[in-house]
Formats: sequence, structure tokens, C-alpha cells
Amino acid sequence: MVKFLIIILGVGWLLGQLIRYFLRSKLAQFARQVNEAAMEQQRAQQRASRPKDSVNVDYIPKEELEKRKKDIQGGEYVDYEEVKE
Repeated sequence: MVKFLIIILGVGWLLGQLIRYFLRSKLAQFARQVNEAAMEQQRAQQRASRPKDSVNVDYIPKEELEKRKKDIQGGEYVDYEEVKE
């Protein structure tokens, strides 16, 4: 009788561990799917909110970026005077 109870408790514990493992993996998979769906919905909203006549630049060549960096080298110094009231 004691052997039977130990076996039943062992099998119950093992089943509990297996169920917990599978539930965790299924919940993680579900969370991933919900996250991907939310991201896709956000991308769709961003695409829809853009004006249709606007220009979107996805790529700027490296030469152009280097040229822009060389053009801006500091700026003009403007002398100012502090006015106290």
C-alpha cells in the first residue's frame, strides 16, 4: 500500500512538472505572437499616417554623408553682449 502511494505521488509530481513546462512554453509562444501582431499593427499605423505626397529617403550614399560632414565645420562666431536690467 505504501509503495502504491509513493508511485502515485511520484507520477503526479512528474505530470505536474511536465504540464508546467508545456504551459510555460505555450504562454511564451503566445506572448511572442501577440507582440509581433502589435508591432505589425504599429507599422501599419505609421505607414497610414504619412502624407502620400511626402518623400521618404531610405538610403543616403556614404560619399554624400561625408560631404555633408565636411561642409559643417563649426560655424560663424557671433559676439554678443549681456544686457542686465
